[in-house]
Amino acid sequence: MVFPGPYVSLDPRLTAAQRPRTALRLHGRDEEPAALLLDRVGLGEREAGALPRHLSGGQRQRLAIARALAPGPRVLVLDEAVAALDVSIQAQIIRLLDEIRRDTGVALVFVGHDLAVVQHITDDVLVMRRGRVVEQGPTGQVLTDPAHPYTRLLLAAVPGEGWDPATAVAARGAAQGT
Repeated sequence: MVFPGPYVSLDPRLTAAQRPRTALRLHGRDEEPAALLLDRVGLGEREAGALPRHLSGGQRQRLAIARALAPGPRVLVLDEAVAALDVSIQAQIIRLLDEIRRDTGVALVFVGHDLAVVQHITDDVLVMRRGRVVEQGPTGQVLTDPAHPYTRLLLAAVPGEGWDPATAVAARGAAQGT
């Protein structure tokens, strides 16, 4: 699991190098791959000795990803994993996650509200409203030709070229009955 706020989810007393080693040890695995995990996510020797408060937000999120990969999961759950990062760092983390998925075969379950990010990182999407699934399918299909009024509302609310707030208001009215 990779949480939305990497600073809060990281023990402030452990260095970057200690995090994957601890995760490996807790899962009964050899601690030797810890340095490889840090390298895998783009953290080097300089960052390995650092405490979370000395790392940037992007470096902390990379560390959280390394920690989550330590036990060798088949599925990695990412809850708003890039929401707190600026756009350029978001792009770096999205590329990193795509590489990890491609290189390791680990499946990603990405929870997010930013539809632009969801579009770039997912193959399939599941739209929920009030704890219930309202639409699911291939990301491209769901985000370009949504079937459910709530999905249309979400898309209408995203500002972009030619965006008209009136469209979002109309979509909200249509979704209220669902």
